[in-house]
Amino acid sequence: MDMTQVTIDGAFWISVSTILFLLVLSGCFSGSETALTAASRGKLRTQADKGSLGAERALKITEDNERLIGSVLLGNNLVNILAASLATALFTRLFGESGVALATLVMTFLVLIFAEVLPKTYAITNAERAAALVSGPISIVVLLFSPVVSVVRLLVRGMLRLMGVQVDPDSNILAVREEIAGALQLGHSEGVVEKEDRDRILGALDLRERVVEEIMLHRSGIEMIDAADAPADILEQCLRSNHTRLPIYRDDPENIIGVIHAKDLLRAMYKLISGTKDGAAAFKDFDIADVAMEPYFVPETSTLDEQMRQFLHRRTHFALVVDEYGSLQGLITLEDILEEIVGEITDEFDPLADHAVKTDAEGQFLVDGAMTIRDLNRANDWNLPDDEANTVAGLVIHEAQMIPTRGQVFLFHGFRFEVLAREGNRITDLKVRPL
Repeated sequence: MDMTQVTIDGAFWISVSTILFLLVLSGCFSGSETALTAASRGKLRTQADKGSLGAERALKITEDNERLIGSVLLGNNLVNILAASLATALFTRLFGESGVALATLVMTFLVLIFAEVLPKTYAITNAERAAALVSGPISIVVLLFSPVVSVVRLLVRGMLRLMGVQVDPDSNILAVREEIAGALQLGHSEGVVEKEDRDRILGALDLRERVVEEIMLHRSGIEMIDAADAPADILEQCLRSNHTRLPIYRDDPENIIGVIHAKDLLRAMYKLISGTKDGAAAFKDFDIADVAMEPYFVPETSTLDEQMRQFLHRRTHFALVVDEYGSLQGLITLEDILEEIVGEITDEFDPLADHAVKTDAEGQFLVDGAMTIRDLNRANDWNLPDDEANTVAGLVIHEAQMIPTRGQVFLFHGFRFEVLAREGNRITDLKVRPL
C-alpha cells in the first residue's frame, strides 16, 4: 500500500485521534487515583465544612477505598489496552510487521510521560484540589463499574483465602493516632515541627493509652496528716507543706478518712478563734474530720483520659489511687495529667531540682531514680522502654533482676547505667549515658 494513501486515509486520522483521546483518559484515571489516595481526609473535611461540594464527594467515594481503586484501575487498564491495540493496528498498516515493536516503544513512551508521570506528579503536589476536581466524574465511574468490581473483589478475596491470607480493608481505618504520630516525628526530624509542639500533641494522644499507675505519686512519697494530732500541730504541718491538699488518716496510713484543703482548714480555724480571747481554748474541741472533704478513690488501671474527664466532671483535682484489693498505692492530681501534655508545671513552692536532669563534666546525665522513663525520654529524645517499669530505677532493677548496690554498672538498651546512691532497697541516684 502506498504510504501517502495510508496517511491521508480518514481511518488513520480517526485512529490517531482516538489514541490521543484514550491517552488523555488514561492520564485522568492515573491522576485521579493518586489524588484521591494521597489527599488528606482531614483537609478534605475542612474544605467540605466550608461548603466545597467536590471535597464532600471526594470524602464519600474514598470511604470504600477498595471499590474506588478497583473502579479506577479497571477504567485505566481498559483505555490503556485499547490505546495500545489501536496503535499496534495503525503502525502495522504503516510499517508492516515491524510496526508491532515500534508501536510498543512509542506507546510505552507516551503512556509513561503523559498518562502516568505527568498527571501523577500534578496530583501529588495538589492532592486535595485535584481530588475535589475529579470527584464528580470518578463517582460516576465508580457507580458504573461497581458490579464488575464487586465480582473481581469476590474472586480476589477467594483466591487470597485459599492462600491463607485474610483481607480486612477496614483494619487500618482507625490508625489515625499512628498517622499523626508518624507525621509529627517526620516533621520534627526535618526541622518543621518543634520538639515542644511534638511532645505536647503526642502527650495528648497518649492519654487514652496510659493508665493512672504510670504517673501517680507513689504512697511512699505522700505527705499525710494524722487525725489524732493536736490542732496546732496540724495547722503547722499545713503551713509548712508545699501542697494545698493533704490526705488525713486515722490510726493507720491505709485508713484514709478525708482530704483537707488548706483554705478550708484556715477558714474553720479562723472562725473558731474570731471573737475569742483564748485561741488555744477554742481549738480544744476542733476535729479536722469535720472540715475534711470525702476522699475520692480511683483504680490504678483507669486511663489518664478517663481520669481527666472524671476530674472535670466531679470538679475536683485530687484522687487517691488503690489497687484491686483496695490498698492505697498512691495519689494523682489533675496537674499530673496536664504535665503529661505540656511538660513539668512548677510554681514558687516546688523544689527547684525536682526530677531535674543534670550533666557532669564528662557529659553524662545525673538522674533521680524516681524520675519516670517517659520524662527522661522526653527531656533527651531517647527511646528507653517503659513497658515493664515506670521509673528509671525500676527499669534498672527489672533489667538487672536484682537490687543493685552502689557503684554497680549495667549496659542495656544502648545505654550505660551506673548506680550512684541507694537508700534501703530504693535506688535514688543514677548516672546514665548513651553507648
